[in-house]
Amino acid sequence: MVSAPVLIVFIAYLVVLLGLGVWGRRVSGTVEGYYLAEKQLPSWVIAFSANATGESGWLLLGLTGMGYLVGFHALWVVFGEVLGVAVAWLLVARPFKAYSDRYEAITVPDFLEARFRDDRNRLRIVSTVIILGMVTAYLVAQLVATGKAFETFMGTSYAGGVLLGAAITLFYTSVGGYKAVAYTDFVQGLLMAGGLLVLALVGIHSAGGWSSMIETLRATDPALLMVFGQHGWSAQGILGALSFAGIGLGFLAAPQLLTRFMAARDDRQIVHGGFIAIVCIIIFDLGAVFAGIAGRVVFPVLNDPETVMPVMSEELFPALITGLFVVVVTGAIMSTVDSILILASSSVVRDLLQKVLRPSFSDRRLTRYGKMTTIVLGLVAIPFALKEVQVIFWFVLFAWSGLASAFAPVVLCSLFWRRTTLQGALVGMIGGCLTVLIWVVAFKSQFYNLYEMLPGFLVGGALTILVSLLTQPPANIDAEFNAALRRRRDP
Repeated sequence: MVSAPVLIVFIAYLVVLLGLGVWGRRVSGTVEGYYLAEKQLPSWVIAFSANATGESGWLLLGLTGMGYLVGFHALWVVFGEVLGVAVAWLLVARPFKAYSDRYEAITVPDFLEARFRDDRNRLRIVSTVIILGMVTAYLVAQLVATGKAFETFMGTSYAGGVLLGAAITLFYTSVGGYKAVAYTDFVQGLLMAGGLLVLALVGIHSAGGWSSMIETLRATDPALLMVFGQHGWSAQGILGALSFAGIGLGFLAAPQLLTRFMAARDDRQIVHGGFIAIVCIIIFDLGAVFAGIAGRVVFPVLNDPETVMPVMSEELFPALITGLFVVVVTGAIMSTVDSILILASSSVVRDLLQKVLRPSFSDRRLTRYGKMTTIVLGLVAIPFALKEVQVIFWFVLFAWSGLASAFAPVVLCSLFWRRTTLQGALVGMIGGCLTVLIWVVAFKSQFYNLYEMLPGFLVGGALTILVSLLTQPPANIDAEFNAALRRRRDP
């Protein structure tokens, strides 16, 4: 039975979320308002929102569980993600913002279509198919995490947790649109950073301090202290490290993160937001990994490593603080669910309905359809989530890699290589996404479970470059390219 303090904290948090949803409704009456908050977000909101969206329940349950399972080997995730976030904010954000402002883009396919002069909607259609496919997998994984969190913390059934989490998120996302999503993500990001930092520190203290924790880990399994894991400097150990570090590639240009740059008020917000985002991701990831490592010492026998964070918060803290950790976990999950719902809805309504099928529809009508689409997409994912996928960590990473491998190589080439062509972009997107699927099905087990984003990113980039060299680049691109380049160099 859930305690009264836990329930009170959780209810208060829900009131805040629902209030933000109603508040965000003021700017959600237009397509740009609903999907991009009228491009008026400040630095601290886009920074925390981007990181909270990129991490989600994967961070709180998956990465803490990975720290519990493999120890210091999980620090490669920290390295990859910090590097990916830093490169994205320092090199990608400002030129992408320059292009998207110039094109009056609301979605990433808007940018791609204008950049490559695609007058036959090919990039939009391909983008929509990829986004809807990967977002479905993403949504299922996040709703599974919701069910696990409510079951562990609140004593609900797994199915009840899935349904409750989905209902809350669908309400504030459909009502408040992107503004509600961004500000709730900001709140959730603050809670995640503070919660993980405290959890790691208290966990290490409960393990007897740093030195005692290290000695216990060494006695339990010396491989937990090895950065290349139990396989050491072997091919398997090195590929395992590359797989973990490769997770950070998604932060370079995954579409749900690129929209944060588009929604920034101006370049100054991006510059300031970059510093906030880098500090934030360091706290997120180090807190999660070391909380999981400490949990291995304090609670050495757990049937499911992905429950280490809920178990620690229940056993090591008073009920009121446990209630805050309930909020941290559910907030982390919701911060991704809301963003990918908006992403998928924009693909259907903006990229397919408005730009391809019904250009004559009014803004008000399209916004109404956008809200309906958001709800429908969430409802479609619920039956799959009720089947309970067991390993959140890898299921989320599959969807993350599919989106990133399709979009990131093409977006990076479009920003930094003026010679990139429409044909190269199309083949690169399709090739990157298909490589992820084929690798998981046919090759992953044969290459020491090398993470699918690495071959997907490599193939997507190689195909984009190769086909671009064999085809003609868009006409009159030099002025736009040079303007974006100057904007990036402007201090």
